[in-house]
Amino acid sequence: MEAVEELVIQPCASSLYLRPFRLCYRQNGTKKVWDFMRTHDSVSILIFNTSRQCFVVVKQFRPAVYMCEVERQCPQVFQNQDKENFCHLEDPLPAAVGVTYELCAGIVDKPDLSLEEIAREEVLEECGYCVPVTDLRKITSYRSGVGVTGSRHTLFYAEVTDQMKTGEGGGQPEEGELIEVVEIPLEDYMKFAFDESLPKTPGVILGFVWFQNNIAPKLPKT
Repeated sequence: MEAVEELVIQPCASSLYLRPFRLCYRQNGTKKVWDFMRTHDSVSILIFNTSRQCFVVVKQFRPAVYMCEVERQCPQVFQNQDKENFCHLEDPLPAAVGVTYELCAGIVDKPDLSLEEIAREEVLEECGYCVPVTDLRKITSYRSGVGVTGSRHTLFYAEVTDQMKTGEGGGQPEEGELIEVVEIPLEDYMKFAFDESLPKTPGVILGFVWFQNNIAPKLPKT
């Protein structure tokens, strides 16, 4: 996962996932301009394995996170860059600075499937568990990236057992995915949620806090 090399920054003339726009409008009599991106909506799934009392999350390299860290440590990388030029990263940072822990998740790009069906597919592809659609519990939905994208994200909860595991997960290599499945023991999950040395998405923290408030009190006392 961390064997990342030959890094080159180049202009993005078109994308299957991002579409930049500029909105011009008038608000309370004042003319305003706002740049934004259209992206897909998405789903994520908080997975709890009841057989071994652990959470199942994923770990992967995120180029956007990596480049934010590159800019933080080497701000000149993005300065005075001609849009027509390519920029090779000399002495790149270790790929580990771009690796994050996340809930199993995916974009909503199949109009013929429900959100639950998309979530089910992601659990199987990324984590290897076959979860019936009826076993997916919707926690909530919210807007993410409200200053840039405003896309809707829907969070689900699923309980799994070892018997429901039908594959290794890891995502779909043909789509460029390289995902590591990670288990977080029940006794460590709240410590993990707020450990800043382990980069993670807000969804991990939200999901764990929700579990703490709604599921943990009902678990058998050990």
